[in-house]
Amino acid sequence: MIKRTATLKSKIKLNWNSFKKRDDTTGILLIACTIFSLIMANSAYSQVYLQVWETTIGFFGGSYHAEMHFSHFINDALMTIFFLNVGLEIKDEWLAGSLAIPGSKLRPFLAAGFGMLFPGMIYTAFNLSSSASSGWAIPTATDIAFSVGVLGLLGKRVPESLKIFLLALAVIDDLGAIIVIAAFYTNELHFGYLLLAGACFLFMALVLNWILDIKSPFVYISCGVLLWYFLLKSGIHPTIGGVCTALCIPVGDVNSNSSPLRTLKAALHVPVTFIIIPLFALTNTALVLEGSFSTGLASSCGLGIIFGLFLGKPIGIVLSTWLAAKAGWIRLPENTNLQQLIGVGFLGGIGFTMSIFVSMLAFDAGSDYLVDSRLAVLTGSLFSAITGYLLIRFAPYKELL
Repeated sequence: MIKRTATLKSKIKLNWNSFKKRDDTTGILLIACTIFSLIMANSAYSQVYLQVWETTIGFFGGSYHAEMHFSHFINDALMTIFFLNVGLEIKDEWLAGSLAIPGSKLRPFLAAGFGMLFPGMIYTAFNLSSSASSGWAIPTATDIAFSVGVLGLLGKRVPESLKIFLLALAVIDDLGAIIVIAAFYTNELHFGYLLLAGACFLFMALVLNWILDIKSPFVYISCGVLLWYFLLKSGIHPTIGGVCTALCIPVGDVNSNSSPLRTLKAALHVPVTFIIIPLFALTNTALVLEGSFSTGLASSCGLGIIFGLFLGKPIGIVLSTWLAAKAGWIRLPENTNLQQLIGVGFLGGIGFTMSIFVSMLAFDAGSDYLVDSRLAVLTGSLFSAITGYLLIRFAPYKELL
């Protein structure tokens, strides 16, 4: 009996470790959480379920108190950890990963840049004279976890070069989204706190990293918490603090187990994948689908997002990559055919996490545009995921471009 229990535990541990490392793990969780949240938000338990996310949490003691809704805690605090992980991924890929390969940097930059430009143009064309024009950046984002997760479902049918290409353009796309958030979705600046945030960042970058050469990620994270607070008070969305902190954490020796950056990235994998991203999906897809929800999808805001993700993304990614290759500026991913490249372009249209996040900054809470935009993001991302998957799944193996 004891031996059987030990064997069962070892099998569970083995399966858990295998599930954690799969490329499609996050995509599966996102789909499951989205379906669950939509069902709950439109069930007999809808009111109770929606109230969970509006529960007030915080710290209380005498005259001092700090409080926020649970949904705000997820979107403003926990998502900072998500962006910390994104920042670590960007830095790692740039210095020692797929973006460090000679001649590989321009290709994903072009794809990501035009992959953001075309969706923004399509959305603007639909909403040029509309009060929803502030949402132009919503369809410009690509969800790293979801897009790579869908590609992971295809297994060995996908050339390794294509996986690296999608990962690189998604990482750069996220960097572009971060810049857009900082530049265009900051309402009121408080320069005193902004100066304190800048001083905190310089202290991490110059003193801790360069002068003292401190390797411990804990020291940087401690300063990062302070940076997050100053950014929150300054008016800039505090999740930017996660990226700033990541950029300061030293890489060290990437070929050893002592790399501070990779140690922290590995430590964040489980909480980000299995706690933060699912919570974000649950709270931000808790949408009540009333009888008129189809009207929202057919609105200028909804159509701009759907067409921006489903058409703008693949047009921008594929066209820029193909033209640059024809001009001799870049080389196409090895062992990749045109159908596979177009499929990756559609996978780039999976906005999901980042697009929903931008929609919360673009529109006021409770507005019809916010509801319409979330539904449109889900719709456009779903169409993009299915189309991209089918194109790559049935693409020929050896017919190269």
